[in-house]
Amino acid sequence: MKQFLLSGPPDRDGLVRISGEDFHYLAHVRRLKTGDRFNARLPGSGDPSVPGALVTLELRSLGRGVLNAVVTGGKGDPVPGLPPIFLFQALPKGSKMDLIVRQAAEGALTGVVPFTAERSIARGGNPGDEGEKSRRWGRIIREALQQSGSSTPTSLHSLLDEDGLFAYWEELRAAYPSALGILLHQGAVESKESGGGEGVEGIEGTEGIKGAEEIGGAEVSPLFPLVKASLHRYLSIAPGVVVLAVGPEGGFSPAEVLRFMAAGFRPFTIGNTVLRTETAALYGAAAVRVILLERGSWIQKPR
Repeated sequence: MKQFLLSGPPDRDGLVRISGEDFHYLAHVRRLKTGDRFNARLPGSGDPSVPGALVTLELRSLGRGVLNAVVTGGKGDPVPGLPPIFLFQALPKGSKMDLIVRQAAEGALTGVVPFTAERSIARGGNPGDEGEKSRRWGRIIREALQQSGSSTPTSLHSLLDEDGLFAYWEELRAAYPSALGILLHQGAVESKESGGGEGVEGIEGTEGIKGAEEIGGAEVSPLFPLVKASLHRYLSIAPGVVVLAVGPEGGFSPAEVLRFMAAGFRPFTIGNTVLRTETAALYGAAAVRVILLERGSWIQKPR
């Protein structure tokens, strides 16, 4: 355990009382004893991009299901000056989402936004099932944050359909300057210069994409992002927020690709292999975070 997430703030004397499942975890799983010190993170302000302070707690007493600890000092927790990073994850089948949520929390992503894509095999189930999934994913996030020591309290959005997803994207664009959306998708499409279609009626910005005029017909030719740039180039704009969109097992449909492109997303392909959806989410998030962390060493400075 690199840090323990407190569910409430200490009192005026710096005393923290811990009971219930948290008591069981610290006393019986971690086997802490009186006098032991451990790192703890105070509750944040409610903004998922603002973490609570990291402090040191000293265990003063435990018994009858209650653990008492006192704050002995702050940890001077340095938080990298990175923009928020969100993962738009198409709902995968089985337990894959558990792994994706865990990796997102370990990787210090700001939020995970699950949505049902056209090719999603899993569709979300009934409201009762969704409530249980959300609680399970919440527990997974908490465990991952405690084990990794991430200073970003990863949030989990409720399941959205595609219309809700793009509405949320527009909210992020309005809230953050220079919002960058990156569409992880395998393949290529011809640009306007190499001969394209007339565009899709009602979807602005699809002109010049080969096969675009066929969307909605009985037969749709393979359609993928049209212009690729390096991830470094995308991130060189110093985005205020970064959003990664990852498809389900079958990938995004041609119509979905068009919609993401029309909404301002930029295409990116990781190598020349087709990755599983849970692998693509991990690779994409890790690549973005590493490049942003090392931005000072690769960004070209004006002469």
